[in-house]
Amino acid sequence: MKVLVVGSGGREHAVIDALSRNSHIKQIYAAPGNGGIASQATIVPISAEDTWELADFALQQKIDLTFVGPEVPLSMGIVDLFGEHGLKIVGPNALDARLESSKTYAKRFLKANGIPTAGFWECSSPDEAYQRLDDAPLPIVVKADGLAAGKGVVVAESREDARSAVRDFMELRTMGSAGCRLVIEEFMSGEEASFLVFADGTSFRPMAVSQDHKRRFDGDLGPNTGGMGAYSIDGILTKDEHETVISTIIRPALEAAKDYTGILYAGLMLTPLGPKVVEFNVRFGDPEAQVILPRLNSDLFEIFMDIADHRLASSRVEWSTDAAATVVLVASGYPGKYESGKRIEGLDEAARMEGVRVYHAGTREQDGTIYTSGGRILNVTARGATLSQALDRAYAAAEVIRFEGKDYRRDIGKKGLAKER
Repeated sequence: MKVLVVGSGGREHAVIDALSRNSHIKQIYAAPGNGGIASQATIVPISAEDTWELADFALQQKIDLTFVGPEVPLSMGIVDLFGEHGLKIVGPNALDARLESSKTYAKRFLKANGIPTAGFWECSSPDEAYQRLDDAPLPIVVKADGLAAGKGVVVAESREDARSAVRDFMELRTMGSAGCRLVIEEFMSGEEASFLVFADGTSFRPMAVSQDHKRRFDGDLGPNTGGMGAYSIDGILTKDEHETVISTIIRPALEAAKDYTGILYAGLMLTPLGPKVVEFNVRFGDPEAQVILPRLNSDLFEIFMDIADHRLASSRVEWSTDAAATVVLVASGYPGKYESGKRIEGLDEAARMEGVRVYHAGTREQDGTIYTSGGRILNVTARGATLSQALDRAYAAAEVIRFEGKDYRRDIGKKGLAKER
């Protein structure tokens, strides 16, 4: 069997690592991949957004199954294109991908289907947004409507911060066309959780629950990022909360979307009134995939094939009771300006540590040496019998990895440790 994984980040590395456990897979290709993925897959120099060239490659190489990691090619219709050519692919079609590619569409979808979420207002011009903010209660959330790599959300504590976000998104276009429209949301208080499911159009299977850390600095301070770390344990949701999420969020969403296939990610806020949806994503989270997939006892390739063949109802999806944690090593200036091309050392030493996997995100390989090539560079992931053990292992491994400008949060999993105790 031949498998193609589209994408180049830590999420795709974690997927490839999980797929590599299947002995029936003859060859894994990664397009475009990265420096670390090259050790487990054949790198294909095709952009994740060049959907036609990817389809041509899949046809020429007789690829048996394609998995799409990032949201942009999904929103561009790569699943529709591959389907038209008779190619098996895991992911939602372009219409369903709007649940992530348009905050406006997603909020309308939630409201129309009675799925709990924050109150919101749509704004199509700066004047409209400024006027809405004049009467809005604080804090308030300002979201760019389109795809912004996890950086198009500002939780504003003051009216001036909120107006600054509107100015950045709509007038200065710091997020490009993603900021042409805005969604202004009521602030929700509580802990966040990431609830993902596999779906095949008729059935779904929940994944292990995780919690992401979006803010750049310790104590959940600073700007939002693509994710600074995550952890996964069984106690993030109570049994009642888990059942509520299934009955009031996941099932109604999939019934409304009808033929939704692939991964559905519900970003949740655990409010005093119960779980509510912060956002939907239409793919694995990053870095949530890096802590969810190490806990998967079942064969990921078989699950993907069951999704593609619409037979997930008979699929076995089992999870380890172990905990998992990941610490994201970033360039010091991230998510602002940062330098690339820094030599990375200590990777082999970290990989030899018990329970540790190092997933590459922003790296490149040259003459056998790995260099930094992005803001989020490595995901240092570890499993353990407890979250405390997993975190100890992940942080110990993070310490032995060296590159100029290395930085990371020191408080990943702090809330989870309180739950575990």
